[in-house]
Amino acid sequence: MATRYAHVNIIAKDWQTLCDFYETVFDCKPWSSERDHHGPHIDALTGMPGARVQGRHLRVPGHGENGPTIEIFTFVENGKNFPKPLNRPGLAHLAFEVDDVDAKRAQIKQLGGDDYGELVTIDIPQAGRLTLLYMTDPEGNIVELQKWHDA
Repeated sequence: MATRYAHVNIIAKDWQTLCDFYETVFDCKPWSSERDHHGPHIDALTGMPGARVQGRHLRVPGHGENGPTIEIFTFVENGKNFPKPLNRPGLAHLAFEVDDVDAKRAQIKQLGGDDYGELVTIDIPQAGRLTLLYMTDPEGNIVELQKWHDA
């Protein structure tokens, strides 16, 4: 089998609440069963003796039944790492293309997210006109809202 992108993982303070947020705001759909991983295989995988992680995968919209997922898990003992600056090394944000940036922004704020930066519209040579906004989900993870405009 050729290489295929599978998922991205978010470690949440409360996986169920964060799953509800991504289902409501971005139309992600629960996929497979809820997970409750623990035991020797998880200790070996994580390098953390006694680790227990719970959560589930959400299928992202727009990629069909076999598309990638967001894996949202909570460790029984989560580490500390808040707030998360945009310029830290590692995964910076999740991006979603939306029809109406302002409406999606209002929905995110209503559900506990917040602005991270300001709304901008830029012209990208040979790509088109793009409106962008960075926001945070209710747990401080950065999400990008983007809308491509017709030429």
